[in-house]
Amino acid sequence: MRTIQWGIIGTGRIARKFAEALGGCEGAGLCAVSSRTAEKAQAFAQEYGFRKAYGSYEALAQDTETDVVYIATPMHSHYHDAKLCLLHDKNVLCEKSVTLNAAQLAELLALAKERGLFFMEAMWMKCRPVYRKALAWLQSGKIGQVRYLKADFSNFVPYRADDRLFRADCGGGALLDLGVYPLTLAYDVLGMPQQIVSNAALAHGVDISNSILLRYPCAYASLESGFELGLRNNALISGTDGLIQFGDVFHCTDEVALLDKNGNTLEVFHSENRINGYEYEIEETMRCLADGLRESPLVPQEGTRRVMEIMDICRRQWGLVFPDEISQGSPAGNI
Repeated sequence: MRTIQWGIIGTGRIARKFAEALGGCEGAGLCAVSSRTAEKAQAFAQEYGFRKAYGSYEALAQDTETDVVYIATPMHSHYHDAKLCLLHDKNVLCEKSVTLNAAQLAELLALAKERGLFFMEAMWMKCRPVYRKALAWLQSGKIGQVRYLKADFSNFVPYRADDRLFRADCGGGALLDLGVYPLTLAYDVLGMPQQIVSNAALAHGVDISNSILLRYPCAYASLESGFELGLRNNALISGTDGLIQFGDVFHCTDEVALLDKNGNTLEVFHSENRINGYEYEIEETMRCLADGLRESPLVPQEGTRRVMEIMDICRRQWGLVFPDEISQGSPAGNI
């Protein structure tokens, strides 16, 4: 497989984890990185071994050697940064949540399709072996018909006015940052719900905690996320013939167990990261590019779109709108 040349937009914490994994992936070329300042970009490039450093996102988007760009900027910037890359014919792997709303995502997907480019949300959970094993058990009927799913992702985060998590102008809040994981699991297992019932505690223009109930004809999913409480952040899927239990911090756990309906363990699957867990989405992206695919079968665009639609509905129920969604030229979708 030819070397895939990578660019990174953004130099924050997630970008650093991604760069660490990128450096350990065979066939991944560390081509370019960009930041808001040339100094930050140069420091990042020197630390992780990138050949080029740019002091603007536009300059990276114009780089002729870069095959694919990983976007690691704050949530509110994803739409604009991804669009910039697509308009310069760059394949895109965009950090979750991929956009602020479904309307923004629809525009990006249409643009990627029009230009024949690869586009994928960087939902690393879906590429990890543990998650894929759980879905394989489900698809093979190991637990029968699913009746109930529970997932939570809530950590105590002290309030800071400059923290992007608490800033509406950055697309902050628990839903887009944490709740997207339980919702993605629920959609992958049960699909689009018939009814969505949700509540949230709002402060500083964002949701600081939320509770979501998804109702289906013969099942329901109970989901929690937030910054006010520390939970185990685990998940379970219960069916007519058994259940699947993820380890704590379910979205990146090393272990998942299959149990019968009486709670007896039938099988345990364990898989530790080779690097830090981001290697799986990197390798999936490169595999798709090598095979000429425009979307990943592990992270299909339809699933990304549907989860974004569910989050739109939840925010509509809360009356939560981000500043970028009401500013001129930024689509607000159905919010």
